Amino acid sequence: MSNIKKLLEGVEVEWKTLGEITNILRGKRLTRNLLSANDKYPVFHGGLDPLGYYYNANRPADTVMIINVGASAGTVGYSSVDFWSSDGTYCIEQMAKLNNKFLYYFLLGEQYYLKSRVRVAGIPTLDAFVIEKLQIPIPYPNNLKKSLEIQQEIVRILDSFSMLTAELQAELQARKSQYEYYRNQLLAYPMEESDQSSLRSNRSATSIQNSDNSIQPLSTLNPPTGNSVLQPRGKVEWKVLEEVVEIKRGKRLIKNQLEKTGKYAVYQNCMIPLGYYHKNNVIADTTFIISAGSAGEIGYSDVDFWAADDVYYFVTKNDLKSRFLYHFQIYSQVRRSSVPRLSKTAFEKLLIPIPSLEEQEHIVSILDKFDALTTSLTEGLPKEIELRQKQYEYYRNMLLSFPKNNIKLVWDKH
Repeated sequence: MSNIKKLLEGVEVEWKTLGEITNILRGKRLTRNLLSANDKYPVFHGGLDPLGYYYNANRPADTVMIINVGASAGTVGYSSVDFWSSDGTYCIEQMAKLNNKFLYYFLLGEQYYLKSRVRVAGIPTLDAFVIEKLQIPIPYPNNLKKSLEIQQEIVRILDSFSMLTAELQAELQARKSQYEYYRNQLLAYPMEESDQSSLRSNRSATSIQNSDNSIQPLSTLNPPTGNSVLQPRGKVEWKVLEEVVEIKRGKRLIKNQLEKTGKYAVYQNCMIPLGYYHKNNVIADTTFIISAGSAGEIGYSDVDFWAADDVYYFVTKNDLKSRFLYHFQIYSQVRRSSVPRLSKTAFEKLLIPIPSLEEQEHIVSILDKFDALTTSLTEGLPKEIELRQKQYEYYRNMLLSFPKNNIKLVWDKH
């Protein structure tokens, strides 16, 4: 902390609009048939995930970009490799007097403002003049060498925090793969021919047909080879989902009935509560599935909650634990449209294995440990990532919060 304060102590700063010191470049559109998955250069259009790849690049590595159309309009990005900028992406022209990574970190702090200036009529669009009017701090503007040195030191500090967060994200992805590995082993129950016949008549996205016309549930795909104590013990009976649970649909609440805080979370079309309500219509220890928006996502609540009408929830019977049903993960067919939809008929006839309650508890105890590590917001990796992100944002704000009452010098664009 003291070293950072010392770094910023007495720094002379000039604030200039981005349009005064560089150019905002708009990319060039490529038609979809020109893209491939195998070419060298990523193509960015309306988001930070490549739209595809192209044989040529129109922007060099070490370039800051800002998405200008679509749901991601206003999002700030940075590329460490050459790439193709489509017309849905603005790029900041590089200049010798400004470290591009320094500019990237500063603009991340302006991202909320950029998103607030997106025109939302029709296709969301961010105009170039909004970016051009952003004020950028230039440390030691009359000493180029000193200016670049302090910019680079700020970048070095923030890069170290970003790298740590990236490592945690990679660890989280590895743990999720490990969870799926164990889940596949633990739920790889053999299926009797009678069960396969029933599954053929109710085929859905939860199964595939093998070359010998037998049916393989998705939860048994990619099981690891070799002997393992984690593999399920013996054969089990497979039953149709609606035979072992009561499938209920939630009830809609209008917006003015919701509160920002309260006792009972309200789930509507995703796993993030829409708000809170003073009553619940579902009790704790219940698995549920989203039917619109984030259709197909599986959730579980260990506390009472309110299920809205885009949520189906499962009231389990004596031979099935709700937490076991959650880990089994009901893969269902989602109808893709303007609003993705999942109908009750897509999952009510699915076959699921019913091992003994003792074995269900054994499986749940193992998978819960991985689930807590990969999904819990109060423990495990998600909590660690959240804390590191807050730490990064704290230092970014500290390092880039230059005063605006220092010297003003004229600095030519070129």
